[in-house]
Amino acid sequence: MRTNAFEVASRYVYPSLRRRLVEILREKGLKQVEIAELLHITQSAVSRYLGMDRGALVDVSRYPDIDGELRSLVEEVIERKPDEYYIHRRLVEISLEMLGKGYVCSFHSKIDPEVNPEECRVCLELFG
Repeated sequence: MRTNAFEVASRYVYPSLRRRLVEILREKGLKQVEIAELLHITQSAVSRYLGMDRGALVDVSRYPDIDGELRSLVEEVIERKPDEYYIHRRLVEISLEMLGKGYVCSFHSKIDPEVNPEECRVCLELFG
């Protein structure tokens, strides 16, 4: 295994979760500048997420439970306007949840052919 689970989470899953947050905020009618302020990121980053130039490799919207958690987080962000550390913590928690449920296994095996999802139980046992 050349690419470990934490690398997959930080390089692919986390950015994809953030991209989905941006998409959901956009669906609510917010402008890029407003989204950037709420998420404590640059307007340029928002633009790259929306343009699928960042965080586009894992489609987290295909997991209804994860998408539901992100939608709940969006409501919190809009209502409470939490600091960047709270948002980061929640995204890390959701990333670990995705690992623990095995949602990332097939993607991991695509980027690292040495990973055999049938044999590897690292994430399921650690985070499941």
